[in-house]
Amino acid sequence: MQDDLSVFDTSLADLPKREWCQKISEIAEEHGHFQALGNHHFAAFVEDKPILLVTFETVQGLRSLSDASHPIGWDLFKSHGWSHLSIISDGHTWFRDPQVYAYFDRLVDDGFFDEFEQVIFYGSGSCGYAAAAFSVAAPGATVIAVQPQATLDPRVTEWDDRFVKMRRTDFTTRYGYAPDMLDAADQAYVIYDPYVAMDAAHAAMFTRSNVKKLRIPNMGSNLQSEMKKMDVLMPLILTAADDNLTTLRFAKLMRARRNNRAYLYRLVQKCDSEGRGALTKMLCEHVTGRFKAPRFARRLAKFDADPAQD
Repeated sequence: MQDDLSVFDTSLADLPKREWCQKISEIAEEHGHFQALGNHHFAAFVEDKPILLVTFETVQGLRSLSDASHPIGWDLFKSHGWSHLSIISDGHTWFRDPQVYAYFDRLVDDGFFDEFEQVIFYGSGSCGYAAAAFSVAAPGATVIAVQPQATLDPRVTEWDDRFVKMRRTDFTTRYGYAPDMLDAADQAYVIYDPYVAMDAAHAAMFTRSNVKKLRIPNMGSNLQSEMKKMDVLMPLILTAADDNLTTLRFAKLMRARRNNRAYLYRLVQKCDSEGRGALTKMLCEHVTGRFKAPRFARRLAKFDADPAQD
């Protein structure tokens, strides 16, 4: 490993996008390698051994998720000595680009993934799709896909109307149908909220003997951000790396939801929608007793104004 790692403690959050990309490339060149992959993607690799984390991220998501605007894996590079390869897209492209395919082809030809004792692929949403799809390049890898899409081929998923602009994009060629690309993985984890209908439908398409589905009910459609807020994202990746991400262990990690106000308010909305007034009131009393929570306090005040809601 290179000696000077102080750059990994420097925030890049205030840099405009062009300067931010330039700084990422400089850091990667100093500690590994950087590769532009056409106009919309690039790869930034920082090297240590023996574990490699491969993440798929968007510029926009990365900069909003990290206070320092660092790729997800840099924390693990600093704290645990992992190598990290980040494939980054400018916008949501699902990484459907021949130059991205060619880059992974070169990594395979060079035996890049064989240099590591363990390889872990991670991504969320469109990046979760990519983590699953490109994991085929490293047989035996562990895959963590949060809310992944299986494909956006309209002949297969015409029922998903969230990404209609992607329907002309080819999902039938190389690295195309993400569930099939998991066949070579040692273990894959698909994480989703079963109450988000489209995410649940895609998750069903990932049914494989080596895929474990981990459900987080009532967490909504922004799981990665909420897991980051709850400080469970890095423990989740570390637990998967230890081959210890059991359903029970996952449930214990997700107990952090009890302090997540977005989750708690979704429970209030669910209780309201089911007409369970007494339970709604109990939940609001519980939350306002623990936090300063104006939304819950306002909902509770409605019970005081109209006791018939109980």
